[in-house]
Parts: sequence; structure tokens; C-alpha cells
Amino acid sequence: GPYGEWGSRKYLMSSLNQSLKRMNLDYVDIFYSHRYDPVTPLEETLQALVDIVRQGKALYVGISKYPKEAAEFAYKYLEERDVHCLLYQGRYNLFNREPEEEGVLQQAKGNGTGFIAFSPLAQGLLTNRYLNGIPEDSRMAKGAFLKKEALTDETLQKIKALNEVAASRGQTLAEMSLAWLLKDDLVTSVIIGASSVAQLADNLKATENTDFSAEELEKIKKIIQK
Repeated sequence: GPYGEWGSRKYLMSSLNQSLKRMNLDYVDIFYSHRYDPVTPLEETLQALVDIVRQGKALYVGISKYPKEAAEFAYKYLEERDVHCLLYQGRYNLFNREPEEEGVLQQAKGNGTGFIAFSPLAQGLLTNRYLNGIPEDSRMAKGAFLKKEALTDETLQKIKALNEVAASRGQTLAEMSLAWLLKDDLVTSVIIGASSVAQLADNLKATENTDFSAEELEKIKKIIQK
């Protein structure tokens, strides 16, 4: 629309109002500032979130894909105005460990903020979908977001090795990949996208076994660091 897609007060307010109208709702449970805006003053973005909560249009607010320094500023700014930042949303999976490597996970916990992982299955790479090639009806075959170049021989070997670990745990690769994220209190939840009831059921089974032995964790670590 005419207000861009970043973090200005005008865009956030307009975006939420239009969403509420489309969904026929008075408020949402949580409203995210989806990504850090390098142009708009951060105070403007955060104050808009504060005002959205005070107007009763959102019960809680969160931030997503914010650099560590900007996230720290956001946590303090919101807390000082009695609007706690409930969640930090970031890309996190066995193939993308940035949140832990950059300290974002620990930072969120230190501020009493939950961490919610998106793309927990690396857009389907961490499932049994590509163990034996690229199915015609797959996301990769369609090339929308997941490109064929992502499935290198090296990555395929890692997927197969991880699948063996999952099998030894009595889990599918998808189940184990989600369970690995939920193994401790650093990750509050994960955002899953399922195209079938069977996929959803598979994902939900992950919660049945989120305990990993030290040996299993070490084995997984060696595989993904190859």
C-alpha cells in the first residue's frame, strides 16, 4: 500500500486496522513488529506498539527478526511503558543456528521474553520429503521459496544422517527436528505449516518425546557441523 511495509506508525496502525476488519475481530492476541526498520526511528515503531495495546487492539506485542541491539532497546522501551514484549520470533532450525550463535535466545530469556521459531523444518528440508529425490508436487519442485540449489549433496547426506538418528529415537525426521527445538526452555513454541492432516499429526507427535541424551545431542551436533 501507500504506507510502505516497514515500521512507521502509519503503516502499523493501518495494517492492524485492515487485518481486524478482514478477520471481523475487535482485537488480536498478539501483534508483531515483523522486522526491524532501518529508516523509521525505533521509538516511533515501539510507541505504536504501546498505543496499539492501550487501545485494546492487541493483548500483547512481539518483535520478529530484530538485530540483537535493536531487540535489547525494544525490550527496555516497552517494559518501561508497562507493555512487556511477549515474544521474539526468529528463524531457527537444525540447519540455521543463528539465534543461539548470536545470543538472541539467551537475550530473550534474560528479558523474560519467549522465543518462537519459524521455519523449524527448514522449509521442508528437515523432513522425509527429499530423502529420495525431489517429488513433483513438492515446494522445491515448484521453486517458489525453496530452490533446488538448496539440496546439495552435502545437505542431502546430513538429512540422511539425521534421519537415521531420528529413526533410532522412534521418530520421523520432522518429529525429531521439532523436538530438538523444544528440548529446553529457550524455545517457547514453533510455527509449523502443514499442507495435510497427516503432516500436522506428524508434527504434533514431536511433543511426545523432547528428551535427548548427551550422546544423541553430540551425534546431531557432529552431523550438522560437517
